[in-house]
Amino acid sequence: MRLVVISGHSGSGKTSALNILEDVGFTCVDNLPSSLLPEFINQLRETASDPELRLAVGIDARNLMGDLTKIPKILNTIKDSGIKVDVVFLKAQRNDLLRRYSETRRKHPLSNNSIGLKQAIDLEGKIVSPIAKIADLTIDTSGLTLHQLRDLVKNTIVPDNQQQMTILFESFGFKERTPNGADFIFDVRCLPNPYWKPELRTQTGNDEAIITFLESQVDVASMLADIIGFLTRWIPKFQANNRSYLTISIGCTGGQHRSVYIANRLQKHFLAQHNFVQVIHKELGSH
Repeated sequence: MRLVVISGHSGSGKTSALNILEDVGFTCVDNLPSSLLPEFINQLRETASDPELRLAVGIDARNLMGDLTKIPKILNTIKDSGIKVDVVFLKAQRNDLLRRYSETRRKHPLSNNSIGLKQAIDLEGKIVSPIAKIADLTIDTSGLTLHQLRDLVKNTIVPDNQQQMTILFESFGFKERTPNGADFIFDVRCLPNPYWKPELRTQTGNDEAIITFLESQVDVASMLADIIGFLTRWIPKFQANNRSYLTISIGCTGGQHRSVYIANRLQKHFLAQHNFVQVIHKELGSH
């Protein structure tokens, strides 16, 4: 049996993540009280006909029957029984959560007549912090489209070979956000910026004209070589430490040109050495 715990901030995409896992064959249960999880697991082991059952459970701030500070101990007990457990924590920047609730006009589960939306978001962050601290994978969904979230969840949680580490390269813009949950952040704002060339401004690092411009710059080649050298040395150390996920963020000013190009080149380089290497462009997903 395999257990995936989905948690995080309301409005960050937890329901979407559970739906995605259900689409690929997981049995999914949302808002299960944490105190009932061990007994639920035991019942499934006794009655399920499939010994390879994959279970995904949503546990978050709506957990009314259990103290989330007990979650680490509960999950350790489940692991000790021989079940593989992964904890996936979804979060988003406060402004993104406020915007999403404003657009959907949904009520935050912790808001009421005395607690406004901003207070509810802050309160929820404190309640779910015990799960955030033990997460195997933290996904910052700020700027991600539903399509990007679907690919990210599917390819990281259920790759073809779960014994290998999944590496994610993500480009972003410092003027929009600073990513949460990244293992490494590389700042490439010092590199020549195509934005200042009017004929290149509206294009992105995926376009041939931007690629040609950046590949003609000595500093770009040097930065790329240094990052590749650093990661080539240290990625095996993370693998040796039984890590399942590694997130590497590349940031430039707007997340349109330099960071996109560098992230693409890194993904292409390391895909030749590792089976599960993804790339996501956070600012391109929002335009």
